[in-house]
Amino acid sequence: MSVAVRVLYFASLRERAGHAEEHWRSDALDLAGLYDELDARHAFGWPRTQLRVAVDGAFAAWSAPLRADSEVVFIPPVSGG
Repeated sequence: MSVAVRVLYFASLRERAGHAEEHWRSDALDLAGLYDELDARHAFGWPRTQLRVAVDGAFAAWSAPLRADSEVVFIPPVSGG
């Protein structure tokens, strides 16, 4: 069953996607599967091991199930000064 989510992108992921957010329908069972779908679409170039994921404002495990109407954020490493 397909699930609709809102995905937000930051930093290099936003640059690769070409936009800061998108609404996406996914057949993935978990957040890892969602990222894999979107990585195939946008060629992000980051392995999941180097990213954090948050759902509805809280960090989540990659194995967490995908929930309809959630806001999912993929967070790449950032450097700052």
